[in-house]
Amino acid sequence: MGFDASRPVTAREVAATLSEAPLEEARLLVERYAEDPRKQVVRAVETARRRIEREEAEHRRVTDMYRLQRELGGTGVIVGVDEVGRGALAGPLTVAAVCLPDEPPIWGINDSKQLSPRERERIAALVAERAVAVGIAHVEPASIDAVGMGAALRHAMRAAVLDTGLEPDCVLIDGNPVGAHPAERCIVKGDARVACIAAASIVAKVTRDALMVAYEQEYPGYHLAACKGYGSPEHIAAIRELGLSPIHRSSFCGNFVEQPRLF
Repeated sequence: MGFDASRPVTAREVAATLSEAPLEEARLLVERYAEDPRKQVVRAVETARRRIEREEAEHRRVTDMYRLQRELGGTGVIVGVDEVGRGALAGPLTVAAVCLPDEPPIWGINDSKQLSPRERERIAALVAERAVAVGIAHVEPASIDAVGMGAALRHAMRAAVLDTGLEPDCVLIDGNPVGAHPAERCIVKGDARVACIAAASIVAKVTRDALMVAYEQEYPGYHLAACKGYGSPEHIAAIRELGLSPIHRSSFCGNFVEQPRLF
């Protein structure tokens, strides 16, 4: 909303403009109306100040994530890696590998667990649009049962990096050492600290969640769309009642059922 210089500006107009203004414009408007005595304007200025503080803090947080990405990864090609589904009873282990450019930053990027489903979808779309490369790998339940989670995780991380089509100089992985890549560097809580790892956590989560929602149609009764394969009370009750489906990890479900269900 712009102001017509030929007429007085009402308090309501000032408040509306302050609430809608982008960060730089909001700073100027707060300075302009800081001494305005009208009560509605005073309240709008204070609200705008708080919004500016939040947005500036968010910009610093994301800027620090990109700074640490480059600080840890060096000057070459950096790929961030994260997984989802490690503790699920059903569905695959899913790993994403993402290479992000230094610019432009993706504002709002964070550990996937800190974001709402809508925000994850929004940021996953931005990652797909802006990333240098994205790789995905799944390890299916039967393979997890056969080789164990440690070997499955190493395989999936290696495969996801390979799927990017890049030859990274540094592979930044959330958590503890995995032995998935010669150039790996592991960062505890990296999904909340490093931009490319956060991007990988979001892509992995959105990809696997969509798969589990689709499995709800193929294997009804297990509440897969809601629980995403994890051990919710409803999911565990369904396992006890129905037995295991082909996408359940039998090695994870021994406490709930003895014999798999045949489809």
